[in-house]
Amino acid sequence: MVTAYQPIDQLVALARAAEEAGFRALSVADHVVDLETVRTPYPYTPTGERRWTPDVDWPDPWVTVGALSQVTTRLEFFTSIYVAAMRNPFVVAKAVGTAAALSGGRVALGVGVGWCREEFELLEQEFATRGRRTDEALDLMKALWTPGWTEFCGEFYSCERLAMRPEPPGPVPVWVGGLSDVAMRRAARHDGWVGDMATVDEAIAIAERLRELRVEAGRDPGEPFDVVPALTDALAPEDFLRAAEGGVTMCMTMPWMYYVGQHAPLEDKLAAVRRFGDEVIAPVRQLAGLET
Repeated sequence: MVTAYQPIDQLVALARAAEEAGFRALSVADHVVDLETVRTPYPYTPTGERRWTPDVDWPDPWVTVGALSQVTTRLEFFTSIYVAAMRNPFVVAKAVGTAAALSGGRVALGVGVGWCREEFELLEQEFATRGRRTDEALDLMKALWTPGWTEFCGEFYSCERLAMRPEPPGPVPVWVGGLSDVAMRRAARHDGWVGDMATVDEAIAIAERLRELRVEAGRDPGEPFDVVPALTDALAPEDFLRAAEGGVTMCMTMPWMYYVGQHAPLEDKLAAVRRFGDEVIAPVRQLAGLET
């Protein structure tokens, strides 16, 4: 379930409702600031305009995950999408690792290279090298999350022997966001892909492309790999099941958009979460032969 654009004072209730309704995971969005004016076009709309209004809350993702993990027991959490290259990777590794430890390992890092040059400039991080720095930072962070001493020497980041604690209880899955060929190849080298809006047919085609890229990257096709789009034309349980059979492992959705709209009161949103659980999640599990 997607929490982007939701008021921060609604997140605890929404997380609890999502867990009770049978959702697998909850996604958290990321911006450090929302600049009034940007020159960089937003890449996920035809006009380049941003999808949100200036009054939207952008809570820190890892503080949010740490808090919501304490009011849930099963629900997983991932970022969609966290721009690691805007930050020092040691600070990112510390935040993600702490959230993973607090949640008992219910965390995946959904990471992208970012699109807003002005936000990079504000945080004093180079925009042009963000792709290469992301690749190196992911290698560094995976080393930092591994028990024991870490020593690293890279083009952008280096460290002498050190340890970072608390350690995650296990490997933190890395899911890569983006629609470009470069982004999908980066995702194929890691543990999953987080997308944008797509039809069921488009999502199935992306899942097949990712399978091909994983073979090219030498990854074991039997390894867990998540494919996580937001399906625009999935309405009935059969639509979601068809996506799952085609390789989609999870769908990002705001269930209230099916019933009451984006700006509904919290109680209506909570009712929509429960209704989606009854009308979509439970039937999909039954059709797939899973226990409800």
